[in-house]
Amino acid sequence: MTALVTGAARGIGAAVVAALAADGHRVAATDLRVPEELPEPAYGLVMDVRDTSSVAQAVARAEERLGPIDVLVNVAGILRTAPVVDLPDADWLEILDVNAAGVFRVSREVARRMVPRRRGAIVTVASNAAVVPRTHMAAYAASKAAAAQFTRCLGLELAPHGIRCNVVSPGSTDTPMLRSLMPGPGGAAATVAGDPGQHRIGIPLGRIAEPGDVAAAVAFLASARARHITLQNLTVDGGAAL
Repeated sequence: MTALVTGAARGIGAAVVAALAADGHRVAATDLRVPEELPEPAYGLVMDVRDTSSVAQAVARAEERLGPIDVLVNVAGILRTAPVVDLPDADWLEILDVNAAGVFRVSREVARRMVPRRRGAIVTVASNAAVVPRTHMAAYAASKAAAAQFTRCLGLELAPHGIRCNVVSPGSTDTPMLRSLMPGPGGAAATVAGDPGQHRIGIPLGRIAEPGDVAAAVAFLASARARHITLQNLTVDGGAAL
């Protein structure tokens, strides 16, 4: 079994690579830079999800090196925060380009190869922000909502070909992206507690997720154990989307 993971250099993407490798997949780990310290039998590849040619070349190289792609996991994403009235056009466009259009480009390229083989699984890592409004995160939330609904629409089209498409929506997860947003050493506790002023209820389970928590959900949906599950959105946020 061969899997391709985008955004594989760190955080959730790196955890997904490790989880799929542990499940016996040959993994093409893609990012803007070749990921380091990859588990065997993972293979690092440069891919820019904003560039259709880069996507096509990386997918072709992955299949040449590792064999037909059975699993695609879309993880690549960026986050920039600002009130909408202060949000620059450039930030809005880049966030949508990576988080939504990137999922489209990679999924389209891989699906074209999966359809004749009549098998495969696609999992997109979105966010609970796609369904819960967040202050200062409008572009990110919109991009993740677009990626999630695109993936479910794709799944409807691909179901007759035996290809499953699902979404995993994390909440606050201990990644470099989240740590960049935390206000000092007490940031983790504040995230768990919530902030009424920002309309955040906190995390009922009382902890921030680890990347492996999200990766475990992805690995399940990518596996034969989920063979009759498609078009679903699994939220992994400790109850924060209550």
